[in-house]
Amino acid sequence: MTRLKFAAVGDNCIDRFGPPLSQSLVGGNAVNVAVQLARLGHTALYFGAVGDDTDGRRTSAALAANGVDVTYLRKRPGITAYTDIEITPSGERIFVHEDFGACAGYRPDDTETAVLKTMDHVHIGWLDDGGALRRTLAAAGVSISQDISVNANPADLGIAGLSVVFASAGDDHGKAETMLRKLLDDGAPLAVVTRGSDGSIAGDGHERVEIGSLTVPVVDTTGAGDSFIAGFLAARIAKRPLLDCLIAGRDHAALTCTHIGGFLQEPQPF
Repeated sequence: MTRLKFAAVGDNCIDRFGPPLSQSLVGGNAVNVAVQLARLGHTALYFGAVGDDTDGRRTSAALAANGVDVTYLRKRPGITAYTDIEITPSGERIFVHEDFGACAGYRPDDTETAVLKTMDHVHIGWLDDGGALRRTLAAAGVSISQDISVNANPADLGIAGLSVVFASAGDDHGKAETMLRKLLDDGAPLAVVTRGSDGSIAGDGHERVEIGSLTVPVVDTTGAGDSFIAGFLAARIAKRPLLDCLIAGRDHAALTCTHIGGFLQEPQPF
């Protein structure tokens, strides 16, 4: 296997699961993608910000323990971001409250951006910069992806310059097809739409592929979409066929559904 150089930029948070779990874990789209890419054997750097607090130190330690390069993890004033989550009996998660903490307003500086330009691929998570980093990296010819489902602000939702656009439609087949067509019509060179337990579809304007999900004992779906992204990207940047990329994403997401949180770690009481 060729070891590729990936970077994930943007959000981190402490996922705080309410009763009956009453525990917390490190998570966030960009963090989960970085960890899963490292666990797949690739070089993975994380660019983001945490608060100068216990949760920030915990986040840094969890990333490093999973092989992620945290050289560019920045400490900022304020608290580390957190998300309060409820888990349904079927394992689905409901986001009750989010505080973006030190992630809000984070921007890679010029030195960090120069490093990002050397990567084989950069994945952008939640980042409230109005698309500035996306445009800068695209202008430099960098391969970039983003999960547009994690950004609610229309100002941060542009797809121009992205090499791969990820989106989520839940279990709605019709919505997934509509989203795929719209993303391609809007200029996405490659769009991937996940459909929850119904699998995923992908298209590039010439080829359209789809795949169902694996049947596994679902404990928690938190981070499954992020694991899908990591598996898909590892295959895509290695130039594997589009269907193989969906399979890689599906298989990696399925593993994540079998445990609490976006990656294996020691939970803390909450």
